[in-house]
Amino acid sequence: MKRIALPLLLVTAFSALADHLPLPASTPASYTTECGSCHLAYPPALLAARDWQRLMSGLDDHFGSDAAVDPKKEAEISSFLQRHAGNAAKLGDAGNPPRISTTARFVRKHREVPAKFWRDPRVKSAANCEACHRGAADGRYGEHDIAIRELQR
Repeated sequence: MKRIALPLLLVTAFSALADHLPLPASTPASYTTECGSCHLAYPPALLAARDWQRLMSGLDDHFGSDAAVDPKKEAEISSFLQRHAGNAAKLGDAGNPPRISTTARFVRKHREVPAKFWRDPRVKSAANCEACHRGAADGRYGEHDIAIRELQR
């Protein structure tokens, strides 16, 4: 019995850590001010390096908006995102253009969310992490910290 308890405890602990993705301490101010001015400054671990590279190369048409920044900031942000990017094998394909909400990890983590919640006026889009995850700005995405009561477990 004791042999099972420790591995179960470790699995539980690692699962909780997987839902905690704070921004790295080295996050440049340019990332939080530029990217965070329109949406959550997403943790870099949510996309693979190649997807961040593709996303940054198309800022002039960033999901229908011109999000271009000066070349110095673009280089700084791009370098940061790629340096702290997630594991491509675990995340899966992010599509074209790359979307966090189309990665295998996101789909797996949200597979039990009924479609009606994605259309809910409080949520509006799968990209609006803060609508459901109260601690998203601090990197907390656990299912026990869900803001919408109907989604809580």
